[in-house]
Amino acid sequence: MPAAFFVVRATVTDAGKRAAFDKWYETEHLPDAMKAFGVAKAWRFWSLGEPSLHQAMYQFDDEAALEAMLKGEALKRLTADFNRDWPEVTRTRETLVLAQEFGK
Repeated sequence: MPAAFFVVRATVTDAGKRAAFDKWYETEHLPDAMKAFGVAKAWRFWSLGEPSLHQAMYQFDDEAALEAMLKGEALKRLTADFNRDWPEVTRTRETLVLAQEFGK
């Protein structure tokens, strides 16, 4: 089965809070999410074209594992933590399934 991905796009409109958000995501949220979701790989990005846009991507073994996470308590807990710590940061979510992989 192909890998599946959970993508979260967050908009940090206050440039003065970007460094604190970046540190929190790197040291707290991403490690917690990886452990809670049971994933071995995740990536974070800041947009070069839109500096307020942050994106995180979590890789799941397959679509079934992603669907189980979406229905589980871990996502609810992590969402509540995010809302508590960053109430002004808006987010969107997307789920993807790998169609084809190129290269190494």
